[in-house]
Amino acid sequence: MAAAPKLRFLVVDPLEGVQVFSRRLLESYGFDTALIRCCADTATALQMAREQAPDFLITDWFAKAEPSGAQLFAELRKLNPACQGGFTSFQVDESVSEAARTAGTRFLLKKPFSADDLKRELQQAFEALAKNHPELMARVSAETRGRLDPRVARHIQLPPVPPPLRAGEHVRFDGQRRKVTAVVIRGGEQVAQLEGLKEMVPAHRLSR
Repeated sequence: MAAAPKLRFLVVDPLEGVQVFSRRLLESYGFDTALIRCCADTATALQMAREQAPDFLITDWFAKAEPSGAQLFAELRKLNPACQGGFTSFQVDESVSEAARTAGTRFLLKKPFSADDLKRELQQAFEALAKNHPELMARVSAETRGRLDPRVARHIQLPPVPPPLRAGEHVRFDGQRRKVTAVVIRGGEQVAQLEGLKEMVPAHRLSR
């Protein structure tokens, strides 16, 4: 019998840090680096999915985008009916939660999230996957050598998630250390006002 094809992942998030963290996490489990694709918007994601339909989608909710995160997931399921999806969002209320359930998501995680938050959501998602999709779970277990298989009682080990920016802390920007005076969410991404600068700076351009 021919071996099953390796699992494919698509991570869609306007925050570069979320993309990087998700990729490193999936790589650490043993999934093929070449099959973990990332992008910042849903239009690009849909184009990438048409070239290579993913088995797993992790995406921001993208409430105001076209397509939205939920619409993207629906389109991906047309390309691959077995595709599993999880959402993240800065806004999680009853209407978003209901829409996510209707879309068939495995989880809806509020941003900013901690490593423990993501660990809990992933554990619950893979417990359900093991019960409802044993063939897909078998492929996950084979590629990760059991690291993500709740049936063998192994716990998921996660690297730390970079903490969100906070007013009052100091960061490095263009080689200089500056104080963060304010933090807002703009276009789904954290942007910071730095002491001595007029323009807001996206979080992915800062380092601690």
